[in-house]
Amino acid sequence: MTLTVRLPHRVEQELAEYCVKRRLTKSEVVKLALDSLLRAPAASTQHPFIGGDKGDSADVSGNIKAALRARFGNAGGAGKRRR
Repeated sequence: MTLTVRLPHRVEQELAEYCVKRRLTKSEVVKLALDSLLRAPAASTQHPFIGGDKGDSADVSGNIKAALRARFGNAGGAGKRRR
């Protein structure tokens, strides 16, 4: 299979230098890199900070007011909206 990829100039230059130092072709390096990437253990696709709360509550979004009160206290009711 043939694949054409446009690389930024900086990446192209670094690839060329890498190939010269290791006496490999660009194709060999790309194949090795893809093989390594595709065989690596599957990392979580979830962002590391999403759902990363270690508190008692499993669902931070559902308990945001309680979590904020616990963290910052109830500043004398300041900022409460009146209806």
